[in-house]
This record gives sequence, C-alpha cells and structure tokens, in this order.
Amino acid sequence: MTRFAFLLAGSALFVTPALAQTAPGTQPTLFRASEMAATAKDATAYPLFNAELKRVRREVDKAIKAGVIVPQPKDPGGGYTHEQHKRNYTAIYGAGLLFRITGEQRYADFAKAELLEYAKLYPTLGNHPAASDQRPGRLFWQSLNDAVWAVYAVQGYDAIRDSLSAADRATIDDKVFRPMATFLSAGQAEEFDQIHNHATWACAAVGMIGYTLRDKDFVEVALKGLHRDGKFGFLAQIDQLFSPDGYYVEGPYYQRYAMLPFVLFARFIEANQPEQKIFEHRGGVLLKAIRTSIQTTYDGFFFPFNDAMPDKSLKTDELYQSVAIGYEVTKDPALLSIAQWQGRTVLTPDGLMVARDLAAGKAKPFPFASQFLSDGPKGDMGGLAIMRSGPSDTDQVLVAKNAAMGMGHGHFDKLNWILYDNGHAIVTDYGAARFLNVESKDGGRYLKENESWAKQTVAHNTLVVNETSNFGGKWKVGDKLAPKQLFWASTPQATVSTAEMVGAYPGVRYRRTLIQLPVDGIESPMIVDLLDVTGDKPATYDLPLHYAGQITAIGFPLQSNTAERPVLGKAAGYQHIWVDATGTPTADNGAITWINDNRFYTYRMIAPAGASVILGESGANDPRFNLRREPLLIERVTGATNAQFVNLLEPHGNYDAGEEKTTASNSRVKGFAHVRTNDADVVTIKLADGRSITLAIAFSADANAAHSATVDGRKLDWKDHFARFDAAKGN
Repeated sequence: MTRFAFLLAGSALFVTPALAQTAPGTQPTLFRASEMAATAKDATAYPLFNAELKRVRREVDKAIKAGVIVPQPKDPGGGYTHEQHKRNYTAIYGAGLLFRITGEQRYADFAKAELLEYAKLYPTLGNHPAASDQRPGRLFWQSLNDAVWAVYAVQGYDAIRDSLSAADRATIDDKVFRPMATFLSAGQAEEFDQIHNHATWACAAVGMIGYTLRDKDFVEVALKGLHRDGKFGFLAQIDQLFSPDGYYVEGPYYQRYAMLPFVLFARFIEANQPEQKIFEHRGGVLLKAIRTSIQTTYDGFFFPFNDAMPDKSLKTDELYQSVAIGYEVTKDPALLSIAQWQGRTVLTPDGLMVARDLAAGKAKPFPFASQFLSDGPKGDMGGLAIMRSGPSDTDQVLVAKNAAMGMGHGHFDKLNWILYDNGHAIVTDYGAARFLNVESKDGGRYLKENESWAKQTVAHNTLVVNETSNFGGKWKVGDKLAPKQLFWASTPQATVSTAEMVGAYPGVRYRRTLIQLPVDGIESPMIVDLLDVTGDKPATYDLPLHYAGQITAIGFPLQSNTAERPVLGKAAGYQHIWVDATGTPTADNGAITWINDNRFYTYRMIAPAGASVILGESGANDPRFNLRREPLLIERVTGATNAQFVNLLEPHGNYDAGEEKTTASNSRVKGFAHVRTNDADVVTIKLADGRSITLAIAFSADANAAHSATVDGRKLDWKDHFARFDAAKGN
C-alpha cells in the first residue's frame, strides 16, 4: 500500500482512465495511478482542493478551446512565443493531472496532441534566436526556461503515458524528452555541472525525465553530475547551496524560485528511490528550507535582497508546491496556516491532504520569530539576522543582511539592513533593476542599470568608501569573503545583531550593531544603528539610508538645489543620484522626519565630526526611465581614517486622513547621545516624558567578560556584549 492509500479508502472513484493500451513499464512513476485516484467526494468536499480543481479545469479547457499552438521560438521573455510555450507546459501539466483525477479522455488527448506537435518541432531547433549573454535554450531564450518547461511538461506526460499507443510513446520519448534531457545535461555541460539554481532546475528536469522513461543513466547523472562522481548534480546542489539552517545562498527571492525543483524532484526521488532518504539528507535541510523560505517574508512578500523583484510573495506555484509537499512529509500544522493565507493548493495528493486537514481545522499559526539564519554550506559565511517585534502582518521586522555574496545574483551590500513597520517597507532595498517578462524593457531581462545601480553599494543601506563598491564591484572576489556574525540575541529587552566585515575595501574594517528596542508607550520598537569604521588611511565614508515616505521636518539648515539638479558622482551608482539638498547637522539638530501612510518616522544622526548630509533621489542618467525614483539620504565624512556613525530611527504618532487629525507627529525623543569608553560604546536615549534608556555595546563579544562605564555620573556594570539600563523620570 502506498503512503497515499488514504485517497482510496472507502469511497467511490471517479471514472478511471481506460488503460487498455497499457504496456509493461509504462505506469506513471511520478504521480502513480493509485496516488492520483482521488474520489469525486474528496475532490469537492474540501474547499481548497475543489477550488483548485475548478481553476485548473478552466485553464486547461481554455487551452483546449484555443487548440494546439506550438510556435517556432522567436521572442525573448515576455514575447508571444515565450509566453505561448509557458502556457503550453502549464496546459500539459494540468491536463495530465485532470486525466488522472477525473478519467476524462479529452484531457489525455489534448496533452498527447500538444506533445506530438512538440515532437515535430523540437528536433528541428538549434539555439534560440533571441539568446544573448545567457546560456541559450531552444524553446526559450535561456536554457533555464527549457528546464522549467521540462519539469512541468514531463509530469503531465507521465500522467498520460500509459494510456498512449506504443508508437506515440516512442515518438514523444525519443523526439521530445530524451533529446531534451540530453541537451539539458551533456548538451550544456558547463551549465549542468555547476552549483547554481540553473543547474538545480536542469538536474530536476533530467532526473524526472529519467524516472518517466525508466532511464537509469539520466537519473544517475541528475543525482551525481555528468561524471557521476558526486561533485555536481542534485545531491551536491543540496549540500552546497543551503546552509545548515536551510538558508539559500542567493537570498530569499531566489530561494523561492529554487524551492520548486528541490522539493519536487525530492518528492519523486522519495517515491521511486526511498532508500535515498532524500528528506533526511543533511539533517532534513530541504524541509528546513521550506520553513526558512516562509520566515524570510514580511506580510507574505520575500525580503528583496540581491537580484529580487519586490512583488514576489508566498502566492506562487513554487511555494504552493513546497507547502503541500512539506506538509505531506512532516504533517506540520503550521504549514496549513500558510496554505490558508495563500488561498491555494496544488492538484496533487499532497494538495488534497492539505485541503482535507485544513478543512478539519488542524491549522496552527506559523511561528514567525526573531532568528539568525546562518549562510554558507557550513554555516560560517555570516547570515541573515531577522528581528520581529511580533508575529502579525503589521508588526515591525528589521533584517540585517550579514550574509555572503550570493554568487552572480548577489549585491555589493555587506552589512546592509531593511525595515518593515506598520505594514510597509520603511527602510528599503531596491532589489533588481528589471521588468520581468516585460518585452519592451530589454525583453524582460535584467537591465544594464542592474549593474550600474541596483547592485552597487550606494544603492544599499551600508558603508561606501571613496565612492566605490564592495570588492571593487567584482562578485567572484566577493564570493570568497563574507561578514562574521559576532553576536546575536533576542530577549524582551532588545534584539541585537553585531557583525563585522573585513575585505570589502582594502585596509578597512567595519562593524555594525543593529538593535531593535521596544519602548513602553512607543508604537513600534526604536532602531539603534551603530557603525564603527577603522581604516588605514584617510578616506571619504558615506552611509546611505534609502527610505520610503515624504519628509515632514528637517532639524538642520539646508542648501537646496532649486534651479538645477546636480548629479552626485560619475560611477559605482553615484551617477544615478540626483542631489536635491545638502546640510551640515550638529549633535543637537541632526534629525529628519518623514511620514509613511499614517505613521511618522524620525531619523536622528550622530555623525562623525565635520560630516554633511546629502538628500537625493535615484534616477539620474536614466534616459529610458528604467529606474524607480526613490529618496535617500547620505551621511558623508571626508578625510577620516576612523569614523563612528550612530543613528536612531523612531516610529511615532498617527495621521488620520478621515478625521483630519494628527497625533504625536513630533518625536518623543528629546536627547540622543553617544560616548565611547575604553571597551564599549554607550548610547543614551532621553524621552520627552523624562525616562531614559542607556545601551552598552562592548567591543568584545565574550559572554563572560565584565565591563564597566560611567555615563552622566551613573556607573554601569554588565557582562556580555550588550546590556540595557532603563531609568525612570528623575533617576
């Protein structure tokens, strides 16, 4: 009995497919017939599965009505032929599942007709005519898309293959899937034998084709690489692309994208070769990766680090599949609450299990929490420090990106940070400069501004030295170096991350402590940011902050550029920054307030002596309007060897547009000071109501080291890297 035998227990089946032509060795290997035999009662009894059944029916019926359309490949991403081939693999996949579930022959007939048409086209194809600098595909402009096509289409084919005549099977086997698997593996050996998400998709495609065609060679190559020595292939991808915590090397956005081939192929390895114990591999890292994918979101949207689009959420097929497969393996009820939020599942036995148990009320809230996710195969390449003030969609989330480069999709943003609050992005990351699948924008590819702006260090919230980017803008250099996480702690008093970067700039070491500080009576936690820079020679140090909102108040005088709009620099992203105003704040007036939706944010700066502030906007030298126009400020000090930037971000107040009422639009902080002792930085925040909060950050991260400081006549003693001292009014 299979692990999906519950689908067959005590129920009347749909009309099962006629399998009179079934030949030995043709039964489905991916979704076996018994696994797919859902009952009519089950298919409609559980709302989530019933809705998916109706949705897939509508889409496939629409494709059947349109007829078989298999065009000669011509267009790049977003173009007609590109989109039609995407529609086709979706239709083949859906038709195969519908055939297995409903037994309606028309679905098998349509999938067969589509694949037979591809059997005419595919042998005639060479490299795609719209291929550029990417590895060319045949159906698509890059071979990655060919692998995606194969992953989906082979599932649909596997579902109908045993119903076909021997001649049709041979035609589709030998003219579509076998040559496609050969092309995706030996035909592009450099793409296949590497550690990268492109190779992951290719391994999954070749392996799933191998199972369907009963071709052990394809399966072995998929698992162990072209030389079958384990240096590459699917198992090596699992070993080298994930940290022990399940964090994916290219960041959350690409973790989302890569999850589907990882968990889908793993599910079929488990079904066909259970002795591999694939879901136990590396301590169950693939299951950890599903949960980590979810943890790296705010309100369901992925943190937009590296080459990321800001509009990608958990409502995507990769995560519908991942949640369903993860739930089938683990029975973790927290995954059900994610499926409920997604509002979708998949038309598979895994999806039926999710829908059934969700309808039975088994869901539990997903445990969103502050946590540090290590990066690198051994967990020693820095990581992502996630600080959450609570589990809800509007609770504050601060994320310190102390992670590794992330290969070619990584950005030069060592010790970068972002902030979400009140349901919005407040301190932002640009993500990628790309209009995905928008043909008019360079065929939907990455734009040249992705290199000239989005990847550059000044486009992020971290240190820039002499208007240059980390590692001289060379990602292969950066891929060998990573920040070191020195301290991480999350307590009711504060959540604290301290990390250090060496090697991003020659002769420069910088350390950053970010503190999420809850304060009674304040709408959301304050954020304290302490950046300490040590250099070997005088330099210009810039600290950008990219924020979302409209400025309502500035505490220091400005020199505004009203007649013309100068550009800040000439290269490394500076050529894309308009300068709107400059000013020189003092220790007493270095504050800027902006409003986002109905909440105010005051950013207080204790900049190095002689520092200036630049207020600007992205979009200069952008004749094709490829960049979003977004505000930023830069704290700049010139001619310094060492420098400390100490900043405080305070959420406060409320603006009610309906009532035309504003409360607490002025900061509740009346004093912000920084003192450096012989072994610690001490920051004091004085509130308007007379309370004060003192934070002590030791240079050492030794938990047993004792520290002492005297600030404003008050003696402070503590152990460990961080301590908080509160004082009431008058104390």
